[in-house]
Amino acid sequence: MTTAVVSEVERRLRAVPAPRPVLTREQVQALTPRQRELLQELGALFRDGFAHLTMSEIAASLNCSLRTLYGLAPSRDELVLTVADVHLWHVGREAMAAISPDLAPLDAIRTYLSAATKAVSGTTPAYSRDLADVPAARRRNGEHADYVVAVTRTLLDLAVERGDIAEVDTAAVARALANLGHDFIRPEVMATLRSSPKVAADAVVDIILAGLPRP
Repeated sequence: MTTAVVSEVERRLRAVPAPRPVLTREQVQALTPRQRELLQELGALFRDGFAHLTMSEIAASLNCSLRTLYGLAPSRDELVLTVADVHLWHVGREAMAAISPDLAPLDAIRTYLSAATKAVSGTTPAYSRDLADVPAARRRNGEHADYVVAVTRTLLDLAVERGDIAEVDTAAVARALANLGHDFIRPEVMATLRSSPKVAADAVVDIILAGLPRP
């Protein structure tokens, strides 16, 4: 890939608006070391579901005070939203960083989506079911999914302009590609898969990308 194309990829991806994080940079910097640890521990605690947990039970499970927990969020659902958003932002940054300057657009899509589907790696039916009952978290998941769609479409548009693939409806293809992981973690869908949501999503991405028409 030439330098001009590399800078064009970077320019276009920077122009894609990302969701606003639940915790601002200032709020993240204000977190105590213990609160940072709790954000990681909460992810593991919520893995097997959280609908049955109260804030007091969460604090007891993590051996922390309620005051420390309420310093992160004012309610259990807000705590779930915060933990989910921090995780999605972490995965999102890793996914963008995985796009190497020497990758062609289609290879960049494959690399980006493979890194992005780490967000669904290890998702359990219990967590997925409980998360679906938290409206704010459901909306936030949708916002992150829309961002992945936008990044994917941006790279597809560039692939068309370069002549790497023929003219296609890039909006439709991007949505089909980017929403695989999000769709596969639905409890009723997960139960039908012969592999994990991430493995299944990565395999379907390869099939779709291989099937795009070349000039």
